[in-house]
Amino acid sequence: MLSYAVNLFLFSSGRLSLNQAAVLGYSSDYADPLPQALVLTAIVIGFAMTAFVVILAIRGRADLGNDHVNGQVPEKDKKGKA
Repeated sequence: MLSYAVNLFLFSSGRLSLNQAAVLGYSSDYADPLPQALVLTAIVIGFAMTAFVVILAIRGRADLGNDHVNGQVPEKDKKGKA
């Protein structure tokens, strides 16, 4: 949720303007492309980090045989609960 809030803040900081040139020199008013580029980059980086964490979790599960962080399965008590 925080990343979406930051993306929205970056996008709104660009002062959205309609029907204006995105390149300097073609019009007296222009749209700033930098906030849009920052948001697009943040989305791509967020997706890549999510994919990396998922693959890391899958690899840890495959290598260790369990999903415990320290690699040791806790001892079960008499009732069968950890």
